[in-house]
Amino acid sequence: MSSGNNIESEYLSLSSKNGWELLYQQIRTESAKYSNTCLEAIKPQNKTLNRYRDVSPFDHSRIILQRGSTDYINANLIKIENANRQYILTQGPLPNTIAHFWLMVWEQNTKAVLMLNKLVEKQQEKCCQYWPIKIGTDYIMKLDDVGLTLEYLEQQDHSYYLTRVLRLTDVKSGESRDILQFHYTTWPDFGVPNSPTAFLEFLRKVQAAGVLESTVGPAIVHCSAGIGRSGTFCLVDSCLILIEKFGLNSVIVKEVLLEMRRYRMGLIQTPEQLKFSYQAIIEGAKQLSKTSFDSENCNSVISEIIEANNVSENSNHSSDEDEPPPLPPPRLDSLNRTLYDGPPVNRPLPTIPNSASISDFNYEDIDSIEELQSPPSGPLPVLPGEDEESSTDELEDESVRTSSPVSDKSDTVNGHHESLSPQAELRQRKRIERKEHLAERVRDMKRRQMANEQWTQLKRPKTARRD
Repeated sequence: MSSGNNIESEYLSLSSKNGWELLYQQIRTESAKYSNTCLEAIKPQNKTLNRYRDVSPFDHSRIILQRGSTDYINANLIKIENANRQYILTQGPLPNTIAHFWLMVWEQNTKAVLMLNKLVEKQQEKCCQYWPIKIGTDYIMKLDDVGLTLEYLEQQDHSYYLTRVLRLTDVKSGESRDILQFHYTTWPDFGVPNSPTAFLEFLRKVQAAGVLESTVGPAIVHCSAGIGRSGTFCLVDSCLILIEKFGLNSVIVKEVLLEMRRYRMGLIQTPEQLKFSYQAIIEGAKQLSKTSFDSENCNSVISEIIEANNVSENSNHSSDEDEPPPLPPPRLDSLNRTLYDGPPVNRPLPTIPNSASISDFNYEDIDSIEELQSPPSGPLPVLPGEDEESSTDELEDESVRTSSPVSDKSDTVNGHHESLSPQAELRQRKRIERKEHLAERVRDMKRRQMANEQWTQLKRPKTARRD
């Protein structure tokens, strides 16, 4: 892709002109023209079910509950058709809406809840605890209003976010479902994460769980009001899916956000959240490009080595100057990096997203030749059925090999048996060694290509101060 892609160029332009506030106000003005009503939210019986008076669900996209004492919940279904994504954005549950929340999870066949806030922020309750206080059957939460029970099964701590497994059971049918909860604990109210890197690592974990796919019910995303942090998450995820499907130049972030605001009001609450969304999208797109670049170049280098091998086999004579240096295999950085499962590096948030992205964001001009011609920085992991090979043997100096003793050889010229000259014998010996060397390169590259392909298959199998 060219360096003048829309998102990066727009980001740099907005940052140089301090234009984030202006862009944010433009989005607010345009979305205010939508003729959507919120009549259900303002009904007297529903007012106490809203956390904030000025954050209401649009009538046309609100989630309608099918059983229980009310059909109302402050939640909307957001659809991004081109990305084949659907999300339910909702407020942090209130004490009197916990049962409604879990009924929505059950009826929508949701597989995961994404919680992007803490229970208490700035000494104010932003969300009540809507899951049992402890793990175990002694602490099962009974939701008699809607005929459900909830059991807390397990929790894992991932430094800056938590994952929980909760078992939701329908009392009448006896059917149970395990629900994943991803709880991002370090995203400040009205703020942004410390770095796009940590946020994208969280997003990748959610995506890898398969809970955002169209084959399951829509994931439920909430913060406090369900518009700021929740909107940021959904915007970045949707844009990265669109970039992967249609290319970077096809995505206009502003248009995607305006489309999302047709389903729920006020998504993304501050210019800082909007700016961070651009940073995360640019960084995420670079990571997508790097993965694709590694795979494509693995195939390209194999073709070049095979072609060089064929040329060598068809050549009867060659001089020292004609000897082409063999290409070493590509680094496959993304494979090594993906296999590392430690905590992400939490870099400070830059003024522009140049932490490993902006400076070399040009997809067509990546310095692939220099990358491919340098030896790998470390050995690749050994896959089943593959033996570890010595990099010293693989890169053995040509002059050492050609200096080893060679059996006597002779040629027949014009019917006379003559010994080869030392120069001719050296060239012949080099041709044989070059063919063997290139053949070994081809075998090695095929093994590395297979490793990359196997890993690729595995990897894919608001006005008021609130949220």
